[in-house]
Amino acid sequence: MPLPTRDEDVWIRRFPTNPRGRIPLVCFPHAGGSASYFVPFSHSLAGDVDVLAVQYPGRQDRRREPLIDNIPELADRIFDILKDLPIGPLAFFGHSMGATVAFEVAQRFMQRTGTCPLWLFVSGRRAPSRHRQGSVHLCDDSVLVAELRKVGGTDPRLLADEELLSTFLPVTRNDYKAIETYAWTPAPKLDCPITAFVGDQDPQATAEEAAAWAGHTTGAFDLRVFPGGHFYLDEHRNSVTDAIASTIGGSSLITSAIEEPAL
Repeated sequence: MPLPTRDEDVWIRRFPTNPRGRIPLVCFPHAGGSASYFVPFSHSLAGDVDVLAVQYPGRQDRRREPLIDNIPELADRIFDILKDLPIGPLAFFGHSMGATVAFEVAQRFMQRTGTCPLWLFVSGRRAPSRHRQGSVHLCDDSVLVAELRKVGGTDPRLLADEELLSTFLPVTRNDYKAIETYAWTPAPKLDCPITAFVGDQDPQATAEEAAAWAGHTTGAFDLRVFPGGHFYLDEHRNSVTDAIASTIGGSSLITSAIEEPAL
């Protein structure tokens, strides 16, 4: 599979995976997260799956670039990159904020190219139609740190280090602004299958709110609930990647798609 080039190098990270991978799985990070979160995915996924992780601007090796504080612009920028990748067809996986970004990019594919991803996997996020008010991004640093402690997924040593917090919190606050100010605009449903994963104790997405993703596709829908909170994924990563691999490997829809030559 060809490696990304030019602008793709800025936005996409490819980690060592199975060289036989024929289905690229584009992974979208959570608020405050980065592409490196998906390094373990690249080791866990096998068979026909090849992990490509999106690197949002303003973090890690893109830390000198301006942050993007709204989902529509972020989705537009990512769509512009993915539509020109010399690989395909694509499946999407997004966790938390990344699930919403992945959904918005999928909508852009359908609206602007007439095609959808082969599959949309969403994790730890309520359906776009299930809105909650949020204002954490407007609060002071202590409230933001308390929120991060509550949802988990952040190394406690980072939250206790003032110097590291000074670089980490602005990125997280920016992303919280993006997701808390996001407003879903009703549009035609996607026609790709959606699989939703959620923790049974997730304070940001109940199983019922995750089940509402079914209303955003005319395709098949599956809900899988795991023990745990918002970052249930850290504890159950292998179960999730097994589910992704078996879904991709066992789908006749995907099998037929990868047998067709890319246009």
